[in-house]
Amino acid sequence: MNSETIQTTKPRQSLLGLVILIYIAFIALGMPDGLLGVAWPSIRAGFGIPLDALGAFLFTGMIGYMLSSTFSGPMTNRWGVGRVLIASCLATGAALIGYTLMPAWWMMVALGFLSGLGAGGIDSSLNGFVARHYDSGLMQWLHASYGIGVTSGPLIMTYFLSGGSSWRNGYLVVGGFQLVLAAIFVFTLPLWQRQPEREHLDENGEAMAKPGLAQSLRHGKVWLGLVMFLFYTGAEVTLGTWTYSLLTESRGFDPKTAGLFAGSYWASFTIGRILAGVIAKRVSMKRLVRACILLALAGASLLIWNPTPWSSLVAVVLLGLAYAPIYPGLVTLTAERTGHADAANAIGLQQATGSLGASGLTALVGVLARRISLEAVPWALAFFLLALLGLFLLGHGAGSGNNSPLMPEPARPTQD
Repeated sequence: MNSETIQTTKPRQSLLGLVILIYIAFIALGMPDGLLGVAWPSIRAGFGIPLDALGAFLFTGMIGYMLSSTFSGPMTNRWGVGRVLIASCLATGAALIGYTLMPAWWMMVALGFLSGLGAGGIDSSLNGFVARHYDSGLMQWLHASYGIGVTSGPLIMTYFLSGGSSWRNGYLVVGGFQLVLAAIFVFTLPLWQRQPEREHLDENGEAMAKPGLAQSLRHGKVWLGLVMFLFYTGAEVTLGTWTYSLLTESRGFDPKTAGLFAGSYWASFTIGRILAGVIAKRVSMKRLVRACILLALAGASLLIWNPTPWSSLVAVVLLGLAYAPIYPGLVTLTAERTGHADAANAIGLQQATGSLGASGLTALVGVLARRISLEAVPWALAFFLLALLGLFLLGHGAGSGNNSPLMPEPARPTQD
């Protein structure tokens, strides 16, 4: 092997190692989200709190997430992605292990802020890093790896609860994994060196000017995207959080079966994202997202109808498959919606608004479930998805374009 081959191989090995680390980090990001839905009935019973007390916990996590997401850009520019990931994993791991030690509910709620800080740092820094340095294909796989993590969460918690153990053991295991991951990032800091960033070019071949947040927020299409992410994440997290409670407390399923149902949602969600990476090469992104929203509406309708007990399983799996490509697809279509100049700001704002939907709308559904019944959950899902469909059609119509925010707009032909 000559020296040129050696020099070529080492960067490729480093690149592969970095991609693997990115995937592992997003698996870790998803695991705590998968724990909560299965653990919540046990947490609620242990602390003696009402069904909708979950809202306070989600709220503090949302505030932490939004705060770290907002400042992830400046932090990454100053300290680098690797150091931000180390701090974020340490914060998340400390919070998850802290949950297992808290004697009072308000203490766990307070720790939710620290967990949100860590999750927002991981999510925003990695999404930004991948958007700057890689193509949209790796972005799809990035979100699929999140699905692996969020699928394992319910299975881990179900394992402990079905064996008679405390919900605290599930959080202890996942918290320990976060701390191990932080240590791995410490030893792999050299892999997170700054890479040359691709610039979006205008029609004259010059780099596009980057507007500030205030400028981007003057555009209606930016706000339209924010509301779309609000409703989508509300629908996704509502089902993941309340499925277990709906099945055990309203539809009479035993805890172990309900835990497997909850796991099947995230499993189908992950499989759907893996398949979406293949389908997206053959079908326009707009058509794919629109079809998936309609499929999700069909799943929510089946969950409302519930003609047989096992139809709930079919509905949950169908919803998981349908949800899978929507979030990455909406990210991919951001530049088409807003223009390339505002796309970077819009993507960051969409993530922050998505956190608001995941926490705020999920908490609102908890209030409805307590005051009406847990059967309000599928009706809320249907409403969120109808709103998302209307907004998507308003922003993209019925066209089939498939532009990517990661690629410059094709040059328009000029006339002599």
